[in-house]
Amino acid sequence: MTHERHEPSSALPVFGSHMDTSFLSLLDQHGMTPSWTLAGNPDVSAIPEATTILAIQYAGGVVMAGDRRATAGNVIAHTKMKKVYPADKFSAVAISGTAGMAVEMIKLFQTELEHYEKIEGMRLSLEGKANYLARMVRGNLSLAFQGLVVVPLFCGYDEHDETGRLYTFDVVGGRYEEDRYAATGSGGTEARSFLKGVYEADASEETAMRWAVEALIAAAEEDAATGGPDIRRGIFPTVVVVGSEGFREISDDALAPLAASILENRP
Repeated sequence: MTHERHEPSSALPVFGSHMDTSFLSLLDQHGMTPSWTLAGNPDVSAIPEATTILAIQYAGGVVMAGDRRATAGNVIAHTKMKKVYPADKFSAVAISGTAGMAVEMIKLFQTELEHYEKIEGMRLSLEGKANYLARMVRGNLSLAFQGLVVVPLFCGYDEHDETGRLYTFDVVGGRYEEDRYAATGSGGTEARSFLKGVYEADASEETAMRWAVEALIAAAEEDAATGGPDIRRGIFPTVVVVGSEGFREISDDALAPLAASILENRP
């Protein structure tokens, strides 16, 4: 029996010992940067879009939440879409806009942070993470002009300053650190209006969670693209907490009685 020796394919990149701390830069060097292109004048109204997301600072960190509805034009495309994800152990990111592209952007962002941590042996600063995400949003600018917009929210716990922080972005990659709370998406205006009326800086985690669910319900009452809690079908918002112990997602079992209480007492 003879064994043939197979040489590595020259099409595959070889990564040396001096790797770039930026995963995106590494992909750029090898011509592997992910890209999306659209031919002609596509009908973007049929592409699912994620809607309302928000974040609220509380005394020990940040609560981030998103509804579960995705729409394609005037049609409900999905009722259980997840819009809030861990970025790493001490940060979270939420997505609004073109759903498929937004999810892919988040996956790449998660890989970017993991790559940096493995190369440097430490986590990137919270502001550095926000800057990386802004760069990724800016990279989508050409498609944003065609209607495929991705606008995230980012939050995290600053281990150095021992406080929660949150950041908003615009379609051209602008990054803005916000105080107290932020909301974006189709129901963002209604959510912000609700939070403006109830917010208190020394709120507890439990209070901030209640505000998050109430704000999404308020948005759903005014915005058809935002889905409120559905007790009968067991559909509840995605709610996460990022504090001194890191990222934690709140279970549906914990959200069910909270949502039921809020709905029961709404005027």
